[in-house]
Parts: sequence; C-alpha cells; structure tokens
Amino acid sequence: MKQLILSAAIVLMAAAAPAQQKKKAGNPVFPGWYADPEGIIYGNRYWIFPTFSAPYNQQVFFDAFSSPDLVRWTKHARILDTASIKWAKRAMWAPSVIKKDKKYYLFFGANDIQSDAETGGIGVAVANKPEGPYKDLLGKPLIDKFHNKAQPIDQFVFRDADGQHYLIYGGWRHCNIARLNADFTGFVPFEDGVTFREITPEKYVEGPFMFRKNGKYYFMWSEGGWTGPDYSVAYAIADSPLGPFKRIGKILQQNPAIARGAGHHSVIHDAKTDNWYIVYHRRPLGEKDANSRETCIDRMYFDENGLIKPVEITTEGVDPAPLK
Repeated sequence: MKQLILSAAIVLMAAAAPAQQKKKAGNPVFPGWYADPEGIIYGNRYWIFPTFSAPYNQQVFFDAFSSPDLVRWTKHARILDTASIKWAKRAMWAPSVIKKDKKYYLFFGANDIQSDAETGGIGVAVANKPEGPYKDLLGKPLIDKFHNKAQPIDQFVFRDADGQHYLIYGGWRHCNIARLNADFTGFVPFEDGVTFREITPEKYVEGPFMFRKNGKYYFMWSEGGWTGPDYSVAYAIADSPLGPFKRIGKILQQNPAIARGAGHHSVIHDAKTDNWYIVYHRRPLGEKDANSRETCIDRMYFDENGLIKPVEITTEGVDPAPLK
C-alpha cells in the first residue's frame, strides 16, 4: 500500500512540475513606481537598478532588485541616497553599474541641472557588494558641465572587449562618449585631444545604451517625450563604439492595448544560454501621472542578419531563467 501511495505521489509531482516551470515573471516584474532600469548579471543573480519614479524632490535615493531566475525578486532598499552624496539634493536618476577590480561602481545623475552655473550632473559611487551601501567616490560630480549641449544625465558605462571603459551619456537631444580612466575618477582624451565626443544619432533624445555582438556595436537610445505615448527605443549598428551611428529604426514602443510610453531601457545577455532580454519602463493604461512608471522585462531577438526584431511588450513577461 505504501509503495502504491509513493508511486502516485511521484506521478502527481511529475505532472505538476511542468506547470511550475512555465510560470512567467509577469509585468511589471516587481511592485512600485520605478523607471530607467539598468539590468545586469553579477555571478548567479540578475540585478535591476532603477530610478525611483516620483516628483523630483522625492527622488533622493536608489533601490535595487535582485533575482536568481527573473521571476522571484528581492528588494534592496536605499542602496544609495543623498546622505552619502552631499552635493546631490534631488532628481537622482538612471543608475548605471559596473564591476571592476572586485568593486562595484554606480554612476548616476542628480539635481537635473539646467546650466553650468548649477551644482549637479553625473556622479559615481562605489561599494564592496552590488547591494551596497554605496559611498561617493569623488565628493563632487564626475561631470558637472554641458559639453556639446548634452545635459549631464542618463549615463551608461560600457566596457569594450579590450577592457576600456566608456561613459556614454546625455539629455536634451545630444549624446557624448568619453573614455574613463583606470580608477573612474576622470577621463582620458581621445587621440585628437577631444575628451567628450558627440555621437548623437538621428532622433536621439536620451537614455543611451550600448552592447557588443559578433564584433559589432549596437547603440540604442530613447526617442519622443518621456511623459508621452511616443516614448520609444531605436538603435543603430557600427564597427566602433565611436560610430558613426546611422539610425536603423524603432524596436520598442507602446502597445495601446497593454501599456503606453515604453522606453528608457537596458539589455541583459546571458552568455551561457545566449538569451537576450530588454528591461524597460512603461506607463500602465489609465495612469495619468507622469511618474506612474513600472519596470518590465521581455525577450529580445535578432534576425539572420543581426538586426534586432521589434519587441512585443507583454503582461506575461518572461519564463524563469535560473542562472548556472
């Protein structure tokens, strides 16, 4: 009798397992209003570092989220705030993270400066763990001026195959790239003496992101207005991180049946499975507040020519993908 009961239990467990494995993450992937999400893999966990989406004067900290499988997320509260960044007062935006020499660096924008006369811009903080706590590396902004008319916001750190790190950033429809020095305390000019090189493609507004695939450099950015339904993501491909970048087209935008204003994204690539994911924010239907933005993840695919296929935004999200 015991053997019969045991056999029946095994059959029931086997039948239930596929259903559990098929459970998707769902969009949004975690509760709360969060925008400008940067996704990355550290070790055996996925991480998302977003902007806390609220009125500017309430944006005085960053939370982070981690997951072993893209489905179950753990919140790490206040990994960095204005208590640690004395020059930052408000509008802490769009964190970008990178690991180097066993340290974790978080680049961020603060204060939404409108001119060179104001205090603020792009800062950098450092920690011993992805979840912090992070401390100000410089005690002042890394970039506190407008170069090539680019507002110093929306920073992204890109590590090239040769180990060189670049900072790509810019709002107000202008985008710059600069070579970071070895300890991230400043920049190394390019061979022609220029430190901040403009690489602005057609229709660029903000939110740059770059990745490398098969020796090509994919440069992505947000277009349209961040509060409007036209907010979207487009891209270009070049042979160098310096471009030139000729716009190919949009790959992420709203679906009026699901959500509005899909944009300001990042990309996660699991090299072991070759799965690609796009992490982005969007505004739920019925929400009118500009800051009502949620973080979502969907799959990203390429065609046989290496072009990015248009992304289908979903409410289901992605399948579980445990890291190995």
